[in-house]
Amino acid sequence: MDVIGLVNPKASNGHMFILVAIDYFIKWIEAITLTSVTAKAVARFLRRDVIARYRVLATIITDNAKNLNNKVIDELCAQFKIQHRNSTPISSPNERCGGGSK
Repeated sequence: MDVIGLVNPKASNGHMFILVAIDYFIKWIEAITLTSVTAKAVARFLRRDVIARYRVLATIITDNAKNLNNKVIDELCAQFKIQHRNSTPISSPNERCGGGSK
């Protein structure tokens, strides 16, 4: 699950972010647009657009952003027994080879 944004130009309804959940195994994508990405909006998306429509997930993988890693999301994951994991940032090829700026 990840957030895409700031989308420019913003949508006609004022939304500037896209919240996306992807199941890479079955190639399923669920997405919504948002004016701001809050913990409450992410939890509502998970409940209404993911869990209620499809199933309770075994695992959710997100980056380390605060809007995806917070008490509200932790409580939702605990309620549905969903394992919440964070992805590891990928460094650029230059950083891996020692050629990045220091």
